[in-house]
Amino acid sequence: MTDTLVTGAQAAPAKPATRPARPHFSSGPCAKPPGWDAAKLNVEVLGRSHRSKLGKTRLQYCIDLMRELLRLPDTHRIGIVPGSDTGAFEMAMWTMLGARPVTTLAWESFGEGWVTDAAKQLKLDPNVIRADYGQLPDLAQVDFSHDVLFTWNGTTSGVRVPNGDWIAADREGLTFADATSAVFAYDLPWDKIDVATFSWQKVLGGEGAHGVLILGPRAVERLETYTPAWPLPKVFRLVSKGKLAEGVFKGETINTPSMLAVEDAIFALEWAKSVGGAAGLIARSDANAAALDRIVAARDWLGHLAPDPASRSKTSVCLTVAGADEAFIKTMAGLLEKEGAAFDVAGYRDAPAGLRIWCGATVDTADIEALGPWLDWAYSAAKASN
Repeated sequence: MTDTLVTGAQAAPAKPATRPARPHFSSGPCAKPPGWDAAKLNVEVLGRSHRSKLGKTRLQYCIDLMRELLRLPDTHRIGIVPGSDTGAFEMAMWTMLGARPVTTLAWESFGEGWVTDAAKQLKLDPNVIRADYGQLPDLAQVDFSHDVLFTWNGTTSGVRVPNGDWIAADREGLTFADATSAVFAYDLPWDKIDVATFSWQKVLGGEGAHGVLILGPRAVERLETYTPAWPLPKVFRLVSKGKLAEGVFKGETINTPSMLAVEDAIFALEWAKSVGGAAGLIARSDANAAALDRIVAARDWLGHLAPDPASRSKTSVCLTVAGADEAFIKTMAGLLEKEGAAFDVAGYRDAPAGLRIWCGATVDTADIEALGPWLDWAYSAAKASN
C-alpha cells in the first residue's frame, strides 16, 4: 500500500522517491541535449568577427550539418536569420506574399498570429480556415492556387498535420510551413514545402533569438520575380539587384549573429549525428510521446487535448486535467517546480487550461516515465489544497 500524508482536508500520496534526472519539459527553450556542458562548446570563434574566415566557416558548418540531418535536397537553401522562428516566418511573409491570394490555416495561437499579420499588417484579406484547440481544420478545403500558410506542428495546441499528402503536388501557390516544433521530429516531405521556418530552441534544445529559413526553388523564383508593395526593413531583405542574396545561405548573415548560440547549435547537431541523425531524433521523440501516452492512458483524470492520434503532436503534447481551471494548473505546475520534478509544464496562456509536456528528442524517455508518479502527487496535492 502506498504511504500517504495528509494535506488540508484530503489525503495526498507521498512524494515519489525518484525524480526525473533532467526535469526540463518546457516547450521552448527546450531541454539541452543529454551530456550538454557549456565547457564542451568550441569557443575559439568567440570575440571574432562573424565575417572572419573562421566565423563564416563555423556558420557554413552549422548550415551544412542542418542540411545533412534534415536530408534536405540541394534545391533548397538554408539561411540563419534574426528573430527566432517568428522572425524567419515574418521575413518570408513580408518578402513573398501579395503575388496571389492567401489562405491561412489556424488551429492554435501561432497560426492565429500569422492570420493577424496577413490581415491587419499586410492587409491581404486572407481566406482563413480555423479549428478549435485540439482539432485540425478540414485540409480538403485548401485552395492551392493560393499561397498557403500553416503550422506543421501547433506548439500551443498539440495538433499537427498528419503528413504532406494533403498538399497538392501541382500547386500554383507557395506553401509556407511554420515547422518550428516539427523539424527534426518528423520526416518532412520537402517536395511539398516551399518555405519552412524553425528555431534551434525546439527539437535541438538550442538557444533562442535565431531563426532558420529554408527556401525551395519555387520560393526563390518568387523572390526574384516579385516585388512587394510595402517597404522592407533591412533585416528582411533577401534580394539584391533582382537576385537572391546567396550569401545569406552561405553563412553571411544579414545582421550580427551570436556565435555562442551558433556553437551551441553545432553541439546539438553533432550530438544528433551521434544518436543516429534524423532517424535517431525521430525515434527518440516517438519513444517519449509513447511513454507519455501510456501515462495518460493509465489515469482517468488525464487526457489529450488532441483526441485524434493521427494529428496529435509527438513533441509539444498538450494534456487536459479533469476539473482543472487555470488556477489549479498553476498550483500543480508550481508544486512540481518547487520539488524539482518538472519545470514549465503549464499549458500555453491562450490555450485551454491544462498541462504541456515537451517530448522532443533532447528529453530522455526515462525522465518522461519518472514524471508519471509526480503528476499523480501534484494532482492530489493541488486538490487537497483547494
